[in-house]
Amino acid sequence: MGNQKAFLEIHRQEAGYRPLHDRIHDYGEVEQTLNTRERKQQASRCMDCGVPFCHWACPLGNKAPEWNDALYKGDWELAYRLLSATNPFPEFTGRICPALCEKACVLNRFNHEPTTNREDECAITEMAFAEGFIVPRTDIRRNGRTVAVVGSGPAGLAAANALNQMGYTVTVFEKNEAAGGLLRYGIPNFKLNKKIIDRRISIMEQEGIVFKYNSEFSDYSEYSAVVLATGTPTARDLKVPGRNLKGVHFALELLSQQNRVLAGMDFSKEERITAKGKDVLVIGGGDTGSDCIGTAHRQGCKSVTQIEIMPRPVEGPDDPQNPWPAWPRTLKTTSSHEEGCTRRWNINTLEFLGENGNLTGVMVQEIDWKPASSGGGRPVMVEKGEPEIIKAELVLLAMGFLKPEHPQYPANVFVCGDAANGASLVVRAIASGLQAARNVHEYLSKQ
Repeated sequence: MGNQKAFLEIHRQEAGYRPLHDRIHDYGEVEQTLNTRERKQQASRCMDCGVPFCHWACPLGNKAPEWNDALYKGDWELAYRLLSATNPFPEFTGRICPALCEKACVLNRFNHEPTTNREDECAITEMAFAEGFIVPRTDIRRNGRTVAVVGSGPAGLAAANALNQMGYTVTVFEKNEAAGGLLRYGIPNFKLNKKIIDRRISIMEQEGIVFKYNSEFSDYSEYSAVVLATGTPTARDLKVPGRNLKGVHFALELLSQQNRVLAGMDFSKEERITAKGKDVLVIGGGDTGSDCIGTAHRQGCKSVTQIEIMPRPVEGPDDPQNPWPAWPRTLKTTSSHEEGCTRRWNINTLEFLGENGNLTGVMVQEIDWKPASSGGGRPVMVEKGEPEIIKAELVLLAMGFLKPEHPQYPANVFVCGDAANGASLVVRAIASGLQAARNVHEYLSKQ
């Protein structure tokens, strides 16, 4: 704790977003950065608490007090070594993690101005790349064992990277044309530039990991162990009348296609999903829905409405149902929401309406939630208002994903990430991938 009074004298300063009128016209990352002096000041605010709840909250156990102190003192190389000791991909989490550690920060409890851990993490990593602190390892000694990792999302990449560092010969099988999973095909470029992924994949390849793209995996017997990190491929559907109308799509259909377009892929007019000139309705109030809003604006939509079947979250920094240091389920306003969006809660979708096979609107109804009559169990949805029609030529279903079901696998097969636990955060997927690598190593060490 280099500056013992910093948390009292220096206020939290976020880098913020690029001006709205500028950012909605391109897919460049919306988040800005602080200069080095200001970044060091923010790192100095870390209190080095006797009981650092940031450790407890972070699925990776990141030691924020240690690397914040190194950052404050200007030792960027040490800061990166401390950071990468627990997090293999801080350039990803530094951009898209919701920062569970910050909500658990003692300063958040004290004055709702937690240390800027996520931004500090990103700054440390970018400085490490710029100064050449991150270079491929050339001293990895192979142990003669082979491991197949199926899926190259954050969980698969974490498992592959860890196993490779342990000396295993790792091959990653990816069904798509490039690595990254939802990092590449689910998260818009304005939140995560895909060159950031390519930079890390290049290092992993130079360290010996083999990536096989457009590949399905089937031969379990060829490898000493197999890690399944296939994610949650099945999106939750909304089977109401009119579902087959042209203009109703899963959120990832739009998001993945737009990312592919930015990567140079061509689509026919019939294949192209676009919000240009359309009234757009996003069904689902989470981060994926928010990403659809930002994408719709950049495609040139006429308007965007987002509806959620659950009640409006509590506003403000505190959540009575989840008090500090737990994660507060409070109202979240993203950069995409700031770009323009009508948001509504307690809205149930009844029917998709159309003419000549094309979507023209959606019939919805306001509802309410009542406690279960037995005093326990799930709340009961009851009708509240009269049905109404929301005009829309494009509907995007962003209601989450179904947890995959798996058969009984052989003892040398390990499942991790969303494939094992259901859809969750990137940081949790990375943690799960690292645990899978440890499980593989423990298993093979006994063979």
